[in-house]
Amino acid sequence: MRGRRGADKDHETRERGADVPEATTVRTTSVTSVQLAADYFHGYAVVGLLAAIGVIFVAVAFGAGRLLRPVVPTPEKLLTYECGVDPVGEGWAHTQVRYYVYAFLYVIFAVDSIFLFPWATVFAAPGFGAATLVEMFIFLGFLAVGLLYAWKKGVLEWT
Repeated sequence: MRGRRGADKDHETRERGADVPEATTVRTTSVTSVQLAADYFHGYAVVGLLAAIGVIFVAVAFGAGRLLRPVVPTPEKLLTYECGVDPVGEGWAHTQVRYYVYAFLYVIFAVDSIFLFPWATVFAAPGFGAATLVEMFIFLGFLAVGLLYAWKKGVLEWT
């Protein structure tokens, strides 16, 4: 980049009518854009290098563990481990879907509460009151419709 003195000199030269070659201006612009691109990709190169070093580090650690550990398979070692208790029955366990629905409803209302705190700070700012109030009622309306739908389907009953 040129300093302020160089920029003033070019401006004075143009005012006096002297020809300033356009090639120098174009060349300066292209060099600047090349430098910006180099700086931009340098950041990605550093991230890529760190990711590659991380992958290599993990691969070396797993490889060393595989080479150094003793491998003596026995029938007891091949059994399914359940907290020190011998496994009984088949290995397939059934889980009811309603537990996932409860978890999903929890996530919905957790996101709702996370959204309410920033809304309250914006609502308190001058000039945003009416618009943010309408937006929040629309958002709460969507949540209420979803909750009403879950209640009508009987999802919220603990049977």
